Amino acid sequence: MHRLIGGVVAAVALVLGSIATSSAQTTPTLYFSAIPDDDETRLMERFGNVAAYLSEELGVPVEYVPVKNYAASVTAFRNDQIQLGWFGGLSGVQARLAVPGSRALAQGDEDMNFISYFIAHESTGLERSDDFPAEAAGMSFTFGAQTSTSGRLFPEFYIREETGEAPDDFFSQVGFSGDHGQTLRLVSTGAFQIGALNYTVYDTAVAEGAPESETARVIWQTPPYPDYNWTIRGDADERFGEGFTERVKAALIGMDDPDLLASFPRAAFVEASNEDYAPIEETGRALGILD
Repeated sequence: MHRLIGGVVAAVALVLGSIATSSAQTTPTLYFSAIPDDDETRLMERFGNVAAYLSEELGVPVEYVPVKNYAASVTAFRNDQIQLGWFGGLSGVQARLAVPGSRALAQGDEDMNFISYFIAHESTGLERSDDFPAEAAGMSFTFGAQTSTSGRLFPEFYIREETGEAPDDFFSQVGFSGDHGQTLRLVSTGAFQIGALNYTVYDTAVAEGAPESETARVIWQTPPYPDYNWTIRGDADERFGEGFTERVKAALIGMDDPDLLASFPRAAFVEASNEDYAPIEETGRALGILD
């Protein structure tokens, strides 16, 4: 009798275990990534904690997927290797154009009024001014990544707007560093005399007492423009269940942990829409960066 009961209990446990395993296997994982605007170690630290937060809020496994460059983040989104992305303004537009129905869900409280800094090595003698640094003509200059909103798109737009010339004509040499942190390093060593970068990267370097900020000084800042955003694929509800997109948006806007927000760094996240980034698309098409 005891053997019979034991056998029944074991069978029930086996069935329940199989059901639990099957359920776990059928729960899809939400993969997300972010444009690599800083070095990989800092990015892994920043977004690993964000993945844990989103997993708890959404009730599904969430994993951060690092990518090597801005273009790779858009490719991963298009190929469904990630379903959610923390994009720059331009890469967000590219991602949404690549996957019809995709939506910008949230942006940092600062992102509708984002700016780029133009920085110069101290040896140039250039000082901060409200006017575009016309004295920079003939000096060497580096953008960040080729499809960076704050490291290339709007800096190039304003170079053309202020000088009437293309960057290659105004400067003696034009390069692309790959990311904002590298732009700061290249200018701080004098490898390039001037560069353009995301203002938060420079301000963070100053706040942390980074030595690069001692030899690279801000000389000009652009007028404000829209930038970073969380964008989700248009088929997210089909995969994760009806209303999932709205739940993701609520989780992002509800992110109030100071440590999580500081990792972006943002004071808060607020609602965003695709229409907020129309100026990005228009500028990208005008410069030939978008088809």
